[in-house]
Amino acid sequence: MLNLILMALRRRAAPPGDDDADEVLMERFRKGDARAFERLLERHEKAVYNFIFRLVRDRELAHDLLQETFLRVVKNAKGYSPKAKFTTWLYTIARNQGIDALRRAKHRRHPSLDQAQGPDPDGRTLMDKLPGNSDDGFERTDASEIRVRVEAAIDRLSDEQREVFVMREFQQMPFKDIAGVVGVSENTIKSRMRYALENLRLALADYADDLPNAVDPVPARSRA
Repeated sequence: MLNLILMALRRRAAPPGDDDADEVLMERFRKGDARAFERLLERHEKAVYNFIFRLVRDRELAHDLLQETFLRVVKNAKGYSPKAKFTTWLYTIARNQGIDALRRAKHRRHPSLDQAQGPDPDGRTLMDKLPGNSDDGFERTDASEIRVRVEAAIDRLSDEQREVFVMREFQQMPFKDIAGVVGVSENTIKSRMRYALENLRLALADYADDLPNAVDPVPARSRA
């Protein structure tokens, strides 16, 4: 589908440079340069797919939503404001697609703990940070048991806390960018992340020191 769009939009123009900012590329695309869209797609397709997949936990659905996300970028290009950060706009579209799909299914799943953090597929996962999944003297710990416990703990987080946890821990997005995507203040995002970590630490008390940005266990709040 995206290839057909590119063929239909392609114009004779100088190819965009690799160092062009996303916002510059989007402006060029708005003016009819399909190669600029091609560069944006090449630059962000993999990371956006990973983000959507961690929300919906279904590869086929994630591919469909990825297609729909970039189709919406094409359809709504004229409405994009160059004052807005492109990635915030893009991930807001992707997030909305994922949320709508989850609502339609009346089911929300958490991301796989085996997925790498951030856009680098070779990055360390949350499971890599937990004992029992390395050769550093923790062989006695059953990694599969840890995985089940961590997945269950994440699943028990509120929707708001789980969403922020996914974007921060797996996508490694700055709090400011997460706030822009979700549409709330940065302080609210930080608060939700803290409450998510508090809940996870309480559920995983014997592994708590290995959680990211760990804090001392305190009574967890269910809302933020």
